Amino acid sequence: MLTEDGKHLYVSYDEYHGLIEKLALKIHQSGWEFDTILCLARGGLRPGDILSRIFDKPLAIMSTSSYRAEAGKVQGHLDIGRFIATPKGEIAGRVLLVDDLADTGVTLNAVVKRLKENYAPITELRTAVIWTKGVSTFQADYSVEDLPTNPWIHQPFEGYDNLTAEKLMEKWKL
Repeated sequence: MLTEDGKHLYVSYDEYHGLIEKLALKIHQSGWEFDTILCLARGGLRPGDILSRIFDKPLAIMSTSSYRAEAGKVQGHLDIGRFIATPKGEIAGRVLLVDDLADTGVTLNAVVKRLKENYAPITELRTAVIWTKGVSTFQADYSVEDLPTNPWIHQPFEGYDNLTAEKLMEKWKL
């Protein structure tokens, strides 16, 4: 649910999974065939996993990080992992790059540039995200929702950002 002022988008688990299913339908309806899904950790892990199951394609993972300060609410320096974890040796062929959102576009622009420069075995690269914010400098090939007001997206699992093992011990009386 988008707040009246357009500054916050609250997403339930059901809505989140429904959006991933709609993303899968957009990809399917395009008719594009791909060999591998490459998801960006952390935001692209959940959509990547679900898309991997729906399309029965191997899931590769590239780690990126820029939202670390203030429980993941402030974007800082972008770190991109040097290696891609994949069950099929080297990533190659037609690759679908998946993340949860195109926020500013910094991460996706940088990752696409790195893949094109350093991974010659990738013959075709397309991108998929759930959300695209209005300020984004990146336009994915597949996106479900455009967010012109650039809201902060409250994803259903963000409660884990402030959860610690000690709090779990207390919660579960262990």
